[in-house]
Amino acid sequence: MADRLSMQDPRKQYPQPPFPRQPQPVPGIAAKMDPEPDHGETSYKGSGKLTGRKALITGGDSGIGRAAAIAFAREGADVAISYLEAEKQDAAEVLKLIEAEGRKAVDLPGDITSESWCKTLVEQAVAQLGGLDILVINAGRQQNREDISKVTSEDFDKTMKTNLYAMHWIAQAAVPHLPAGASVITTASIQAYDPSAILLDYATTKAGIVAYTKALAKQLIEKGIRANVVAPGPFWTALQSSGGQPEEKVMEFGKQSAFGRPGQPVEIAPVYVLLASQEGSYISGEVFGVTGGAGVA
Repeated sequence: MADRLSMQDPRKQYPQPPFPRQPQPVPGIAAKMDPEPDHGETSYKGSGKLTGRKALITGGDSGIGRAAAIAFAREGADVAISYLEAEKQDAAEVLKLIEAEGRKAVDLPGDITSESWCKTLVEQAVAQLGGLDILVINAGRQQNREDISKVTSEDFDKTMKTNLYAMHWIAQAAVPHLPAGASVITTASIQAYDPSAILLDYATTKAGIVAYTKALAKQLIEKGIRANVVAPGPFWTALQSSGGQPEEKVMEFGKQSAFGRPGQPVEIAPVYVLLASQEGSYISGEVFGVTGGAGVA
């Protein structure tokens, strides 16, 4: 494969479906996916855009959070990652990659559906990093259900707590620690604007993330802090193969995009870097769509 940054046809730059059938239990492990996602392990090259910065990333073990963690470390930041204990295998690899860049890696496994853990998570990140100036709220729950009758109250509650409540708890705990110049980045989805029939609860939370972050941005700019949203389209992550999509849709995942393939996590990492860095100094309250040509409303 050509170097990621060399000029080439983006439609053919990464694997295209069909993919093998590959169901996994929740929460899913990136290393068990076929093909394995490119999070930037060997392909992301840094240039010092985040030198000396201190970042906390939820869902930093795999997918988009992992790509952001690798990119931030290569750009010079110390990075704390939050993830579920069941994702330890993936997280261990990320922590090693951060440390390989000579940066501090902070390991914070736990369940963000617990309000007390969300507060403790932020406290530990601040203590171990020696401060906090980048907050990426990225961890999410996505489980497809074919019909409204299949979306149980337990389903709905867990999706809301993972995707919305945790965002609020973590942001609320973190804001007092953020200095002027800091950046908050949340991860929504094209589902906020073009929801799939099988993702009722997930799409609802993603629309909520957009509204919450835009409102938060109006508050935080009064403190000199920026807040923005990234809204991905179809990205090749363990979220999809562990119940985020039906098995047959995983096999054709991304085919419907203008590119004919899903995005790889490394392809969205530069957006997180821009929004985290001082190069994004005049960007706040915005939604950045990275959707493979579908756009966002």
